[in-house]
Formats: sequence, structure tokens, C-alpha cells
Amino acid sequence: MSRLYVLTRTDLKYSSPAVQSGHSVAEFCLNSNGEEWNNQTLIYLGVKNLSELERWCFKLEKRNIKFTGFREPDMNDELTSIATLSDDGKIFKSLKLLE
Repeated sequence: MSRLYVLTRTDLKYSSPAVQSGHSVAEFCLNSNGEEWNNQTLIYLGVKNLSELERWCFKLEKRNIKFTGFREPDMNDELTSIATLSDDGKIFKSLKLLE
């Protein structure tokens, strides 16, 4: 069973991490290109800032793991969150749940 992992920056103010996570899930659903999640398990994880999120993008790309990112128009189109499918999520074991 595939789980949708959402990595979101925790340096965002107020409710932004939750909002950006939602945008990332929506973007994934719109652009999943046949990858099936079926609205099952959803796991929100936090990353410190833009640099760490970009490192995760690089790490996923190196491993040929597809992901969908969301860039917030109101923040100069900065990357705020990404979403990707994984069966076991082992790659994300170092990350904490988004609070």
C-alpha cells in the first residue's frame, strides 16, 4: 500500500505549514500521472527550511523517486512543500512529523 509523504518547511509563519502541505497534496492529485494513492495513508513531515527541502528534492531525484512540489505565489514562488509516494517510507526515517 502506497503512502503519500508530504515534506513541508517548518520555517513558515502561522498556519502556513498546514496550508502549504494541503497545496502540495492537491498538486500531487492534479499531476500524479497515473501514480495511485487512492486517498489512503497521508503522512506530514517537517523540514527546517528551503535549503533542506531542496536537499530532499535532490536526494529523491538521485534515487529516481518522483515527487510533486508546490511553489507559493505569495512567497515569490518559493518551494514550500513536496509530496511523494512510498511503500515503506524508510528514506524519511530521519524526519519528524509536522507539528
